[in-house]
Amino acid sequence: MESGHARSQRPSRRPWVVGVSGASGTPYAAAVLRGLLDAGESVDLVVSRAARLTLLDETGISFRDAHWQDDLRAWLARGADGKPGTFSADVGDVRYWAAGDLAAGPSSGSYPAKGMLIVPASTASVAGVALGLSKDLLQRVASVTLKERRPLVVAVRETPLSGQTLRHMVALDEAGAVVLPASPAFYAGATHIQDLVDFVAGRVLDAAGVPHGLYRRWEGQLGASRTDRSDARS
Repeated sequence: MESGHARSQRPSRRPWVVGVSGASGTPYAAAVLRGLLDAGESVDLVVSRAARLTLLDETGISFRDAHWQDDLRAWLARGADGKPGTFSADVGDVRYWAAGDLAAGPSSGSYPAKGMLIVPASTASVAGVALGLSKDLLQRVASVTLKERRPLVVAVRETPLSGQTLRHMVALDEAGAVVLPASPAFYAGATHIQDLVDFVAGRVLDAAGVPHGLYRRWEGQLGASRTDRSDARS
């Protein structure tokens, strides 16, 4: 029989919880998930009911509870242009929780999570978290993350933004969350849609303190990305 001392010495799994809401932008979520796994991080995944519809619309993939590992592999293998087989990802350290499972591990503050990333975040999920609602597991985990003073990154994907949503975003900021609009930048020398997606995913990982190499960082040299492209063609 394993002693209490031996159990206490066993390293505990401390995942990042990734919540995927119904906003357009499932390639952002895929890039963040790949980035976390590439960095050796454990992941707990929550996909809202609305997100399943968006995923089906944007990728043609049906995300099913009973076959979530196969569906997740297919999703993460797709590039932002929809091409299958672009990436490969080991999902062995991903744990999936159904959005309706309010008894799931991450619903409790005693569950050892590092924090939560909501990518993409719909205005409905922003409102729910800002108001402290727990209508599904995604909102409940976000509320727990805030009350436990853990990092919460909310990648808002919507435009234009109403005054009500802006007020909800201010409330999240005041509660300690990082509000990170899914706004790609162009100074990194993007030449493909995947570059723009990876820039946003990289900024999400930056906010969480997770190392990655998803985009070229600004180093203070004007036109550096254009110079690099010219050198690559010569």
